[in-house]
Amino acid sequence: MKKFIAYPSLALLAVTQLAIASTTATTQAIEALPVTDGPYLFAQANSDAPRTAYWICTDKLRTTQVQDSHLVSPDNCGGLPQPTLNPKAREISANTYTDIKKVVALSDVHGQFDILITLLRNQNIIDTNNNWAFGDGHMVMTGDMFDRGHQVNEVLWFMYKLDRQAAEAGGKLHLLMGNHEQMVMRGDLRYVHERYQVAAKLLERSYDELYDSSSEIGQWLRAKHTLVKINDTLFLHGGISSEWIDRELTLDIANDLYRKNIDSSKAELKQDEQLNFLFFGNGPTWYRGYFKPGYDEAELDKILDYFEVKHIVVGHTSQERVLGLYNNKVIAVDSSIKEGVSGELLLIQDNALTRGLYNGDRIAL
Repeated sequence: MKKFIAYPSLALLAVTQLAIASTTATTQAIEALPVTDGPYLFAQANSDAPRTAYWICTDKLRTTQVQDSHLVSPDNCGGLPQPTLNPKAREISANTYTDIKKVVALSDVHGQFDILITLLRNQNIIDTNNNWAFGDGHMVMTGDMFDRGHQVNEVLWFMYKLDRQAAEAGGKLHLLMGNHEQMVMRGDLRYVHERYQVAAKLLERSYDELYDSSSEIGQWLRAKHTLVKINDTLFLHGGISSEWIDRELTLDIANDLYRKNIDSSKAELKQDEQLNFLFFGNGPTWYRGYFKPGYDEAELDKILDYFEVKHIVVGHTSQERVLGLYNNKVIAVDSSIKEGVSGELLLIQDNALTRGLYNGDRIAL
């Protein structure tokens, strides 16, 4: 049986319009303020010299030296992240995990740091100090942290911290690449929030170069997967089309190709048939077929059988909530966090699928 998104009621439309108007006003107020941003950290020619961290403090560039792997912001530079560097940040993880007791998944944060923090706190994934509180559980972010919002760097450094903390607790953070991560890395900057022009100008780098392979965050991201399989569930950003099966792709092959070609230009990617599929169109970071009227559920069943899973969890296609389609064979977790109003997450434990609401409540999917 197919299940599609219902049209919203007039009351819901009115509430949504009010929320968008409020968000727009907040965005305009933010854009009028001087920019405080950072840190940005890059490799240095002399590896023995102290590393320099770059900060934007009310539209001015300032620097500090990294001390004992810890970044400390200059005085009077706002509440910017002050991360501890992770020596394992560039390690490549497995593609497949079994016997994981609990999993949480969400997607498409798009720089909405405050919404992300509130949601994770209310669902007890992090504590009141924004530290990992999910024990040996696994957390999956199915892409699109970049673009649109005004706190992208805060989101990235927060996830960088959780990556280390989760591992230390016996858990795992799976940070999957979405189409917006891919776009930024190959220099497609059409959705970047305009406040980041300040950092690019002061650091004399284009925005994509702030996260290139010489940067700490860029190196960390380039070690991440695009797809991961946990227990009986496949997680990715957009979706799997039947073309994947026709090409006889595996998680190992695809994730390796994504990492090796993440810095290639659009023209270069389109010259190669396999890469053109993976990075565009019906590829896993762009596909929206599950959400189109007339989609053949038999095709979905073949895909599930191919991966030997019961569920596929995706972001990319915006919803009003975490939504199950085709009797929960597909679960959509892009709950429109990018609008800056609220959001939801998916919890999987003991074969139960649960919506984690913004206010902390939980409802069976």
